[in-house]
Amino acid sequence: MFGKKNGTAPPAVNTDKVDTVIGKGTEIKGTLNGTGVLRIDGKVEGEININGDLVIGETGKVMADINARHVTAAGEITGNISAEGKLEIISTGKVYGDINVMHLVINDGAVFEGKCEMNKKSNESEEKRG
Repeated sequence: MFGKKNGTAPPAVNTDKVDTVIGKGTEIKGTLNGTGVLRIDGKVEGEININGDLVIGETGKVMADINARHVTAAGEITGNISAEGKLEIISTGKVYGDINVMHLVINDGAVFEGKCEMNKKSNESEEKRG
């Protein structure tokens, strides 16, 4: 599901090394703070602040504002996303909310409804190099 496909770049998130899993059938309400790689296959409501990567599995349903390094969405996210790096919406993924990211990948079949702002840090550093 998250592996490399012909002609596509590998995902930004290393899904082989997941530090924390919120499993299918588990529901959490509140603020999640953490580091490393967090995978959500259950339901989370509130706010998510990860000093690392976030993976929303196909069965994951998130109703929260998200701050993370990289985000991979194969499930459903309702809320705003701020990612220092890459947001990838897999073909089964749905994102409803505004996003602020450095890189964005939306696969065929994915859903994105909201505003997108590309992180200005990447553009400024490219201009200085050029």
